[in-house]
Formats: sequence, C-alpha cells, structure tokens
Amino acid sequence: MTADEIRDRFVSFFKSRGHEAVTSSSLVPDNDPTLLFTNAGMNQFKGVFLGRERRGNARAVSVQKCVRAGGKHNDLENVGRTARHHTFFEMLGNFSFGDYFKELAIPLAWEFVTGELGLPLDRLLVTVYAEDEEAYRIWHDTLGLPAERIIRIATSDNFWSMGPTGPCGPCSEIFYDHGPSIPGGPPGSPDQDGDRFVEIWNLVFMQYDRSADGTLTPLPRPCIDTGAGLERLAVVLQGRTNNYDSDLFQPLMQAAARWTGREAAMETTRSEGALSREVISLQVIADHIRAVGFLIADGVLPSNEGRGYVLRRIMRRAMRHGRLLGMEEPFLFRLVPTLVEKMGRIYPELVAQQQAILSVVENEERRFVTTLGSGMKLLDGAMAALKGGDRLDGEVVFTLYDTYGFPVDLTADILRDRGIELDMEGFEQRMARQKAMARAAWSGSGDEGIAAVYHEILADGGAVTFTGYGEERGSGRVRALVTGRGLVLSLNAGEEGGVICDRTPFYGESGGQMGDAGWIVAGETRCEVLETRKPVSDLIVHQVRVVQGSLAVGDAVDLSVDGVRRQAIRWHHSATHLLHWALKQVLGDHVKQAGSQVGPERLRFDFSHYQAMTADEVERVEGLVNGAILANEAQATEVMTPDEAMRAGAMALFGEKYGDRVRVVRLGPSLELCGGTHVGRTGDIGLMRIVSEAAVASGVRRIEAVCGEMARQSFAADARLLQRVAGLLKLPPGEAVVGVEKLLARRAELERELEKSKSALAGSTVDELLGRVREKGGVRYLVAGVAELDAKGLRDLADRLRDKIGSGAIFLGLPEEGKVSLLAGITKDLTGRCKAGEWMQAVAPLVGGKGGGRPDMAMGGGTRPESLHEALAAATAWIEENLA
Repeated sequence: MTADEIRDRFVSFFKSRGHEAVTSSSLVPDNDPTLLFTNAGMNQFKGVFLGRERRGNARAVSVQKCVRAGGKHNDLENVGRTARHHTFFEMLGNFSFGDYFKELAIPLAWEFVTGELGLPLDRLLVTVYAEDEEAYRIWHDTLGLPAERIIRIATSDNFWSMGPTGPCGPCSEIFYDHGPSIPGGPPGSPDQDGDRFVEIWNLVFMQYDRSADGTLTPLPRPCIDTGAGLERLAVVLQGRTNNYDSDLFQPLMQAAARWTGREAAMETTRSEGALSREVISLQVIADHIRAVGFLIADGVLPSNEGRGYVLRRIMRRAMRHGRLLGMEEPFLFRLVPTLVEKMGRIYPELVAQQQAILSVVENEERRFVTTLGSGMKLLDGAMAALKGGDRLDGEVVFTLYDTYGFPVDLTADILRDRGIELDMEGFEQRMARQKAMARAAWSGSGDEGIAAVYHEILADGGAVTFTGYGEERGSGRVRALVTGRGLVLSLNAGEEGGVICDRTPFYGESGGQMGDAGWIVAGETRCEVLETRKPVSDLIVHQVRVVQGSLAVGDAVDLSVDGVRRQAIRWHHSATHLLHWALKQVLGDHVKQAGSQVGPERLRFDFSHYQAMTADEVERVEGLVNGAILANEAQATEVMTPDEAMRAGAMALFGEKYGDRVRVVRLGPSLELCGGTHVGRTGDIGLMRIVSEAAVASGVRRIEAVCGEMARQSFAADARLLQRVAGLLKLPPGEAVVGVEKLLARRAELERELEKSKSALAGSTVDELLGRVREKGGVRYLVAGVAELDAKGLRDLADRLRDKIGSGAIFLGLPEEGKVSLLAGITKDLTGRCKAGEWMQAVAPLVGGKGGGRPDMAMGGGTRPESLHEALAAATAWIEENLA
C-alpha cells in the first residue's frame, strides 16, 4: 500500500464516520508565537483544547506536516543513522472536541488498523497507562485483546501533558512487532529502544485539568487527540523495517544517488544496524530535502536566528553529507523537482513555491560551499592529533562556528564519526568572552544610567495614557522631569530634558514609527518637543528644550502635536502595511517583515527574500499599493485578544510577546497587529513611489519609498531632470530616450573606429620597434619607450612584439601624465637564465615606484615619468648583464 493510499484511506475512513477533513496548517504556527515549528497534529487545535475557541464540528481528521529539529523536540543528530528518526514527517490525526471519548476512539483506531489496513492481530500489541482501567477494559473486554498483549506503563511515557498545568491525560498506544530478527524488546522493557516494536498509533485521552499543586480535576468535556506517523505506517505496510525503504524516501534517495554518482550504494543489500556510510549520507539528504522544501514553501528563509537558523543547520548538514559523497559543487537544489513531483499533489504549496525553493537552496549552497571546504581543512587538521575518546578544543569549535559558519551540531556530527567528543564548556566560555568584548567595545548611548529612573516613574505613577489615536491636542499634568543627572524638579529656559505627563497625544517612537514633535505650553512657558520616546513600555517621554519660562513637576500643561509632521508619518506608516501585503502578493508568502522605519520624509521596509527584485516586480508592487490607495477604503481598528486576532487573519511574529489585548489595524486588503497611528482612509496617502530596493543582509532586502507630497516632489524632480536632458538633446521630452540611444550608438561606433586606429598605430609601432631589437649572448632583446597607448594597448603591443621576436626579452616604458607604466616580458624558454619579475624589481624604483610578477611577465609603474630615460638605460644594462 503506497503512502498516498494510506493518506487517502485514513481521511476517507474518518470522514465517513462524521469527521470534518481539515487541511494541514503551516509549519510556522499562526496561533502560537512561542512554538518553533508545528510538531504535532493537535497544534492547530490548541485553542479548542484549551476552551478558547469553538468549532462547528466536534470531530476532525487531518494529515499534518510536522518538523522536529529544534528545542526539546530535536531529532537532528539521529536523522539518517536510525530507521525511524526524521526532521520532517506527516502525522495522521483524528480528533474529538468533547464529542466521543475512549469508548469510541479505541474501537475506531482498532478498526482502521486491523480492518482498513489489514495488519495481522498477532503482530500487534497495545499499551495503557497503569491506572487507566477504563482503557484496559475497552481493549480487553470490548475488543477481546488478550491480556498478554496489553502492557501497563506506569511512567510519563503514557501520560500526556500540554504543559506544567492545564489539559492532560493518559495515553494508549498501538505497537507493531517486526519480528525476532530485529533487535529490541516490547515497550516498558529494558530493550524498548530497539527497532523490533514500533509505535504506529497513539491515543491521547485529555480528561483532566492539572492545577499548580498537581491536583487532577476531571474536565467537563474530555477530548481525543490521535497521532499516527505516516512514515511508520508506510514502512510496515510495504513489508520493510527501515522507514527510508518506503516509497516516501526511495525516490529522493535514488535521485540523490544519481546526482552524486552513488547508484551502486542503492543496489547493495543492507542489513539493519549495519548501514554503509554512503547509505547513511543518502538517508540524511533524502530526509533533509523534505524539511528544507516544506519550510521554505511555508515562508522560512535561512538566517542566523530563530526558525531561519534551524533551516540553515538542516541545509548545511545535508550539504556536508553531499561532500562526503564527493560533491564539491551545489547539488541539493537539484532534488527539489523530485520532491515536488512526489508530494505536490497533497501539498500544492510545493508546486506554487517550487522556483522559490530552488533559488533559496541553490543560493545557500553557493554561499556555504567555499567556507565548508576551508572549515573542513581546519577541522581535519585539528582532528589529526586526536583519537577516539579525545575532546576537540572549544576554541576550534568556536572558530568553525564564528568564521566558517559551522553550526555546533554540524561539528558534533562530524566528530561523532571519529568517536571524538565536543568541548562544549570551552566553546561556551569562548562565546561568553566574545559577548563580553562586544559589550565592552560599545560605549552605549548614555541612557542606561537613568534607565532605573524610568522604571521608578512607571512603578510610582503607572502607565501614561495615550490619547493620540483620536486627537493631536490635549491637556495633562507634569508627573516627572528627567535630565542626565536624573530626576529634577524643574527645567529652565535653555535647558533640555525629558517630560513625563499623566496623559499625552504625542506618540512615542516604537514599532518602527518615529515619535512625534510639537509643543508643550504652561502659561507663559513654552517647550519645544524635539522627539518623543518610549524608554520603558507604557511610559511616554517628551524630549524638550525650554524656549521660554520654566517648567516644574505638577504644572498643568497643554500639549500640541505638529500635525503636518504627524500626517506625513501616517502616510508612510499606512503605506508600509500596504507594501507588506503587496510584496506577499508578488513575491510569495515567504515574505516576512524584518524591520521598518517610518518617518515624515520616507519609509524604509526590510523584508525576507532570497534575491534582488526585478524591475517588473518592483513595478507590480508599486502598482498594487497605489491601487489600494486609489480604492480609498476606510481604515478600521479593533482591540481584541491575540487568539481572536489570529483567527481574523492577522499575523503573529515568532518570539514576539503579546499582552491580553492587541490592536488590529485593517487598511484595505492588509490586516496587521499594530499600535501606531494611521490615515483615516487609504486615499489619504495620496501616492506611493518606491525609490530604491537593495540587499541589507543575507536573505533580507530593503525597500525605501516616499508618499504623499514627498512622492509628488520625487516625480517632479525626475520630470525636471528629464526636461533638462531633453533640452541638452534639443528634443521633446518624449523623444529623449531615443536621442540618448542614438548618442550611445554613435559613441560605440566611434570607440570601434578608435580601436581600429590604435591597432593600426600599434602595427606601425611594432614595425618601428623591431628595427631596434638587439642581441646579447645569442638572445634577442628590446628595451624601448612608447607613447599614445593605454595599459591595455601596452600589453597588446608586448604580445605582438613577442610573437614577432620569438625567443627573447622585452622591456617597455609608457610615460603618461604624472606617472609611468612599465612592462617586462621574457619567453618561457629563457626564464631559467633571467626572470621578468626580478628585471622589473631592479628598474621600477628608478621611476619612483615598484613592480613584480611572474618569471615570464611583470608589470610595474611609478610617479616620475621624467626619469624614464634613466630607467630604460638601467633595464638595458640589467638584461645584458644577465644574458652575458
């Protein structure tokens, strides 16, 4: 039975029994920013299990793509070396959200395994949690399973928890027995980690709520979470014992073998536990290209942090195993079409993102191929002095990590083959020293000394009330004044400091949006607000200069935001939301915001993408944004819980910490979590123009754009420039491009004619110089000065002279304005007697310069053309002496 058939039968079986088929969620969890990757079928239903969400159907079935390659669920070091460890896998799951429980979940599992799949009963056994009498009775009494085939497990292996507190409950698992020829014992035995008994089904009974003191309280609506690994079911149903022998991996291994020239390794018979190194490498590559392809399709790009770093580790481990198979050049990207062909029917995102996957993988391979070779030379040299059981010095591990881009687990993987251990303590100490040096080298902004003051102000008076979403003017009272000396009671004319009020319409810089400027007035006192910051969350600080009078703690004040500046910032901020949306439409869902800066003059938007945008892509993005602006849709803002925001389609960023309530801004087709200020309607932006697109880091691009009046001025500046060019050409602006093209064509024509003239001149020069050839010791030589040539012409002339002279030596000097160029050439049959590099080194100092080169060709120069005659005389003397 093929893997495709197993998937189809599983979904059909449970659909026919009232379950709703649910599409696999992304590998990047969209409702749990704390989770690195989706690693189980239940992840997308977490909100339902926790009681935060409701579903129309209380039964669901899914085939969920999963990755376990980071955090506590990290199988990376075992992948390829064992029969059943993987980075990417598919989890078959059926779920009940307060509908049926054990009384139906267990019989459904048994019916599918023994009936639909036809697995023999004598090869199956089950486990139950030792205290779960209900599950035991269903297996034994209802389904008639013999007691000797039901194993009670008292450990946490058969008790599942979502966390230290919350939903939890016992498990019951179904195991398949591969037979006595495979090492290993049944679950619960000392040999349970062997491969003979493999878990193919896990039933989780969520029936308790665990409190902080460990008390288990029965849930009013217990739930079912089933997980069945497709890879394990496939290998069982295909009569194999190693997952890599199934049809999920064989096409990829065969493709890898073809590209690496290791087809013979695939044809050899392999015994369990005795895999050849070639086969292990092919298994690693086949597994890793699956994880790589699916992660990139879901928008993850290689980077040095978070999910992107895990992807980079997986890719580089696969590349290293390719090198073990003799691959010095990029090859991993060539496996992408095979992956898409095998999995694209089930996962159409692979088909849609195939070109992106190809480009990202090839680019990453080309980046790493050079440093991989250099790093391996360093590592091989360090390992040469070590034997099995020794430890590799942490300093070497750090150099490989810091200089050559070797993830630590990649180094550990290489050492494992030699039986050498990793000095992790030394590595971590070296990392700590580097961080300490970086901190010491950074002088800081000077604000750290008063950071505690801001925390104190926040603790004493609470959060500052921000009123600026609906107004640009307001009143308040001064809570505190801060200068470089700390807290002060007043600020006088000419002084600068930070002003904290109880409420303010001024937006403090955060989320990439610049803070407001404006005025604070108290009677006759006037303070110019230079900038507004948020040094501590919920605390807005106005950085002011007192222009007139004196400001004191407790003063009632009027606060006025510079409305013109605020409006320009709103244009640019709202445009970043539309720009983010448009980039996803044009480039793909892998685009993620990597940073932004929004000010009154322009916007800067950093985003994840693997290559430079084409002119057509930039134009399409700009067109989509301006289309949304012209639609003039009203901006809508809602405050809701993070879960509500995710369900509405707003994006959560990995690692971002959200409060109980978040602000969700809808601008036309864009929906984002955002605390900044925005236009009332998209049409208020007026116009957006992209002025540049460039790289800022590996896998990160940057767009700069202008909006509103700044965009109009940008277009006007270009129009004036076009008018000026057209005026110089004496043509209408519409014909300026044609005029420039004609000028360039004429220039190219003149350059060709000039080259012909130079060639003719060089020909006549050759004939003239040949008449000045001398002979010494049976060798012909020429020393001469030439003129009216450039450096390329000088080299061409030397080549022509060599061709004419045959065996011999040439030294040429070319005086130019304020400098001189020298060339020495000796035919290779004479380099045993004299060398061009030594000839040049003897002569070049005489013209105030230096030079050198190969024995047969050397170049040099200097800054004293007036000394060229003396230098040529010295060149003649040197060659005659060395040829004598």
